[in-house]
Amino acid sequence: MLIFNADDLGRLKAATDTTLACHAAKRITSTSAMVFMADSERAAELALASGIDVGLHINLSERLTAGSVPAQLREYHDRICRFLKRSKYALLFYNPFLVKEFRFVFDAQLAEFIRLYGRPPGHFDGHQHMHLATNMVIQNIIPAGQRVRRNFSFRPGQKSRLNRAYRGVVDRRLARRYRLTDYFFALSSNLEHTKLRAIVALSRTASVELMTHAWNQSEFNWLMSDEYAGVMGDAGTGAGATLKCQ
Repeated sequence: MLIFNADDLGRLKAATDTTLACHAAKRITSTSAMVFMADSERAAELALASGIDVGLHINLSERLTAGSVPAQLREYHDRICRFLKRSKYALLFYNPFLVKEFRFVFDAQLAEFIRLYGRPPGHFDGHQHMHLATNMVIQNIIPAGQRVRRNFSFRPGQKSRLNRAYRGVVDRRLARRYRLTDYFFALSSNLEHTKLRAIVALSRTASVELMTHAWNQSEFNWLMSDEYAGVMGDAGTGAGATLKCQ
């Protein structure tokens, strides 16, 4: 099974429009929406009309840009942003002083998603993958039993043993509480024809999520190309390279 998800719906008008253009052309299977952002309201209306599967793209790292954001939500969200932006390793550390803030911000975003879409999200992931921040994981903030995005999958040698070990620990904890795919990749790292064919081949025997940011011009061009259509057309043929991951 191959899930092809476009992130950032509602973040900006360009992100919404390119995502829905890809869906209309049958180039993606789902999207993840941000709430309390500049284009969130319009994005929800268009996504509901299109019938695309929509999940919640939890935002803990980028300022909320909607015209009206509750004061307490903005205050708590800003505190989390400041903490997570201190360094690229900040998400690895549990902050006991932000426990209520993480819970409050998630609950507010989930409630807003349900208000906009009239139903709970089909899946959960995070802007800049901050749904994997240690506070989110340790506090079990996302409800149990949901579809949740795992850590990236890497080919042997791509990351250090320590890096892979840490990601493995997190994924095993997630798997005890949530539904995960077997593998997760970014389109931006797999734009080459042979790499994408290998992922398609892998999806015939495993569940695979491939993430794209359709507003990125190079990714959008590839998604809308005849070459991409040809690669995806081989998804059920048995052709393709073998992809080994750790």
